[in-house]
Amino acid sequence: MSDASAYWAENKRLIVGCLIVWFIVSYGFGILLVDQMNKISIAGYDLGFWFAQQGSMYIFVALIFFYVVKMNKLDRKYNVHEE
Repeated sequence: MSDASAYWAENKRLIVGCLIVWFIVSYGFGILLVDQMNKISIAGYDLGFWFAQQGSMYIFVALIFFYVVKMNKLDRKYNVHEE
């Protein structure tokens, strides 16, 4: 496998991992598990409601930073980083 193929394989693996987390957070926690999560209350708000409204956004922002850090490492590993 060439360096370019290995680079893109790792990049796609990272993207798929982030998309899986994104799906679980938005669809799983925000829709499917909302009733179970609503049994827990934080600061007077049901956890399911809070997570669907606020928590998922925090996770999405964290995913962006995670992706940036991992891609910078990947770029340096394959020497395609910006100077």
